[in-house]
Amino acid sequence: MKKILIISPYFPPCNAADMQRIRMSLPYFKEFGWEANVVCVHPDFCEVNKDHLLLEAIPTDIKIYTVKPISKKWTKKIGLGSIAIRSLNAIRKKVDVLLNKEHFDLIYFSTTQFPVCILGNYWKKRFGIPYIIDMQDPWHSDYYINKPKAEQPPKYWFSYRLNKWLEPLAMKHVDGLISVSEAYIKTLQIRYHNILNIPYKVITFGAFDQDFSIAEKHQFDYSSMIPHKNEDVVNVVYVGRGGLDMKDALVKLFSAFRLGLRQEASLFKNIHFYFLGTSYAPDGQGKQTIFPLAQEMGIAAYVTEQTNRIPFYQTLNTLKSADLLFIAGSNDPQYTASKTYPYMFSKNPLLAIFHQDSSAAKIIRECNAGEVITFDMPEDTAIHQIYINLKNTLLKQGKPFIGNESELNNYSARNKTAEQCDFFELVLSSLNTSR
Repeated sequence: MKKILIISPYFPPCNAADMQRIRMSLPYFKEFGWEANVVCVHPDFCEVNKDHLLLEAIPTDIKIYTVKPISKKWTKKIGLGSIAIRSLNAIRKKVDVLLNKEHFDLIYFSTTQFPVCILGNYWKKRFGIPYIIDMQDPWHSDYYINKPKAEQPPKYWFSYRLNKWLEPLAMKHVDGLISVSEAYIKTLQIRYHNILNIPYKVITFGAFDQDFSIAEKHQFDYSSMIPHKNEDVVNVVYVGRGGLDMKDALVKLFSAFRLGLRQEASLFKNIHFYFLGTSYAPDGQGKQTIFPLAQEMGIAAYVTEQTNRIPFYQTLNTLKSADLLFIAGSNDPQYTASKTYPYMFSKNPLLAIFHQDSSAAKIIRECNAGEVITFDMPEDTAIHQIYINLKNTLLKQGKPFIGNESELNNYSARNKTAEQCDFFELVLSSLNTSR
């Protein structure tokens, strides 16, 4: 059996989106011929929400090595709070020890804490071990460069320049790339001609069936965030990050709702929109990006936004309790929403508004998992379709979840793990061929 060393600074019980691929894959790696070990930051030093139920599905035989990062109280003095930067040296030292004692066939970076990926180049030179990077998001991106300062992420000036410097170091000798989006790969191939000749594979996130069983088992401890069910009120629920890049989608949704209020107020006044867990900031420090738009459009009384992140299994129970699920897509065509998969597998009615080039729009349609509105639709047509969808939901005539089971199965965590393992073999095979 081959061995793979996975680098993922965030790991359960940390409730961070970028460790979900690994968490859902660990139960299946051995089935496909790979023994996985994980190196991560000890959760006591991770300033993200914790959800200890995430540990329930981690196989007990997985070796997990934790490291202690540099204290944030020191690095914040120079404006560096990133867990990737603070843990870089600790991860390097831990893996150096492991590689001196044990043989690994591959190193796999699966994280959006991208600065740690530069260690792949170092370990390859020192120990001769190939490495793969999982591009769950863009690393160095020009998306925000011409945006107003108010729309840019915190410390954008610094992070933009840091990423521009570090990304080439990681890509210089990388042996394979996994990505959730073809567009991410194409961008990298334009920047770095050396990766034109290495294997790559687009592998989306999957959905882990066991998660819904865990959520149901703990439904009283991790109950839905939606208030006590009122038969007269239709709850439209979105759980995930907010952001000004989602404004186009939200304006369409709110415009359709305002149309309903004008034409059939007695009916549409029974809708309430919930936007939950919309900021990655620590609890109580998140900035609302959706409720202010609702205020601007005169519908604030019908909208609740909570910026605090919520536990993963509480998210699943909240999705199950909704009358209608909603996904707001970004105006960035490369954006692919990892939240798409638990939404689809919750098997509740779903309305999504995406850029027409988003892979998520294509996936929902292929799986027949909900109604998709795209930005290239004429404005009046899009708003009318959303209005009809909301009205049908209010009248209890909404389209029930039908779903293409065979297509949905393609997005199961087991199948996505099989794709990863096939890719690992391809990378090793291509290296042997080139020698």
